[in-house]
Amino acid sequence: MVAAPRVDALNIEAPFDELLNLVIHTAHSRFPVYEGDTENIIGILLAKDLLKLQRAPELNLRALLRPATFVPESKGLNDLLREFRGNRNHLAMVIDEFGRVAGLITIEDVLEEIVGEIEDEFDVAADDGDIFALADSTWRVGGDTPIERINESFGLRLDVDNFDTIGGLISHTMGHVPKRGETHELEGLRFIVLHSKGGAVKWFKVMPTPSGA
Repeated sequence: MVAAPRVDALNIEAPFDELLNLVIHTAHSRFPVYEGDTENIIGILLAKDLLKLQRAPELNLRALLRPATFVPESKGLNDLLREFRGNRNHLAMVIDEFGRVAGLITIEDVLEEIVGEIEDEFDVAADDGDIFALADSTWRVGGDTPIERINESFGLRLDVDNFDTIGGLISHTMGHVPKRGETHELEGLRFIVLHSKGGAVKWFKVMPTPSGA
């Protein structure tokens, strides 16, 4: 699961522009929505439903929320998969023994634990990594992209003597293989993990840090 501190949740009281900015920069399709406190999850918002507010600002965000599913940490994966299939949900909030939100888990997370890795839109074959410019002036960068290529593309001076790939460098610096949603900043750039598999980062979303430092 994605631990609670790393969950990208939306505040029901936040302005539309703030919500849209978070949706764009995290690239998730579903978000838990809270009111007042992040422990108080009141529903799930599909990113595509947020577009309805842009076309019809008079709509109430609450009316767009889907019911949130809550499951205990002790729930078995097979049971959770059956529940996902039964209620047609793709995301559930995980509750610890004290009733607090421990994190969230998706149907893809469950399936990969049961049947192995699942190929998806991020699983693009590449010999030397990839750097894609995105429409929102950010980049999607393969974790196996060579440091030399990162330096050349972004004008950086990252260590090329001890590390071969950007994923390896960031994992070493953080002290662990980062999971989806974790971020790390290097020389004025913010690297957000979009996807990781098999003990390695597959894709980063890269953008300038707010300060540019």
